[in-house]
Amino acid sequence: MPIATVNPANGETLLTFDALGPEETEQRLAAAAEAFRTYRNTGFDERARLLERAADLLDEDRDVIARTMTTEMGKPLAAARAEAAKCAKAMRWYATHAEELLADELPSKADVKDSGASRAYTRYRPLGVVLAVMPWNFPLWQVVRFAAPALMAGNTGLLKHASNVPQTALYLEDLFRRAGFPEGCFQTLLVGSGAIESILRDPRVAAATLTGSEPAGRSVAAIAGDEVKKTVLELGGSDPYVVMASADVEKAAATAVTARVQNNGQSCIAAKRFIVHTEVYDAFVERFAGAMAALTVGDPMEEATDVGPLASEQGRADLEELVDDAVHRGATVLCGAERPKGLDLGWYYAPTVLAGITPQMRIHQEETFGPVATVYRVDSIDEAVELANDTPFGLSSNVWTRDEAETERFVRDLDAGGVFFNGMTASHPALPFGGTKRSGYGRELAAHGIREFCNITTIWHAAVE
Repeated sequence: MPIATVNPANGETLLTFDALGPEETEQRLAAAAEAFRTYRNTGFDERARLLERAADLLDEDRDVIARTMTTEMGKPLAAARAEAAKCAKAMRWYATHAEELLADELPSKADVKDSGASRAYTRYRPLGVVLAVMPWNFPLWQVVRFAAPALMAGNTGLLKHASNVPQTALYLEDLFRRAGFPEGCFQTLLVGSGAIESILRDPRVAAATLTGSEPAGRSVAAIAGDEVKKTVLELGGSDPYVVMASADVEKAAATAVTARVQNNGQSCIAAKRFIVHTEVYDAFVERFAGAMAALTVGDPMEEATDVGPLASEQGRADLEELVDDAVHRGATVLCGAERPKGLDLGWYYAPTVLAGITPQMRIHQEETFGPVATVYRVDSIDEAVELANDTPFGLSSNVWTRDEAETERFVRDLDAGGVFFNGMTASHPALPFGGTKRSGYGRELAAHGIREFCNITTIWHAAVE
């Protein structure tokens, strides 16, 4: 895949970039390792000052970088601005909280004495150079939610971004440089996926984090496992959106639209499977399908646009295959299931709702990365839980209920990294984020995220006789 900016709204190739050669890659690896040797010794105050400056610059650049993201991967411009603002917020959150999150942890005095020590504690120390393999769908946010905690912990970073967002990738390197981070602290590697293995196997790289597809995660995990290096993986999702009989149906249906089509439907944590109790099924589906059909599809640079193009022609083709297979096997089309008329140049697909889904359809098990929703009717909470868990993924989940007993049941039994009640799944710097099953392992954000790439070190001093 070429490293290039291709506008998904019209298919036009705007810029192409040469991949780094072995010599340039080596120079960047060496710079990252050298930077770590000194940067790890900086204090939290200094790191926070640099990260706060990066947040300020990002706020100043918000409109410019938003247009770059929209041009490269097609998200509506308003969503791109919101992504940039969210990144600045996360930077400031880690700048404020990193020191307390990584403070030495002290066992009880009784346990210290019992261990035979005069004093003992746990310290979080940085691991070193961390390789980040990141996707195109949230080209700023996915990187910042790794970079902010990693840099505040004293690590240095190497970014291998998706090949279709090279300008955003280069912007991130420039952002941290302008903020004053030492040379080599954060660098972008414009390389193809074939270069990842040699970089990850390099002894100067201590760990890796990947957000992306399941095959990509398997590959990186296998290489890292062979090298005995720490990894964090955030992979696909097919999140259930459960609506029980006690739910506020009108609000649940309105929120469902945003939950499905956020980022043009290209989000791992977007709700994808809508599981609705039979008592409210007809009312929910009527509102949901009607609102999906009413969305404005068009140029993502236009403020009135709700849904822009998919990021790539192949992505649209993959989505169409899933929909066509479902329809061929008997699914009912409630809206969409076609390319919008009058938008022939870009990679657009109409917001779609399918009912009558059966286990024989690919769409029942595979992730739909685009504005396509499937709806299911269930008769009981047992059936809702079983269907919600009937997926190889376990990233997050959404449940609408006003019944406290049902709430406790879903918390206990849903096999997912998050359960969001009466609202849609979202990420926040103070809340850990990650999944189960084939959605990956490890956690990003919050205290868990900053500690993932730390050496959790036990310090023990013998008792003085």
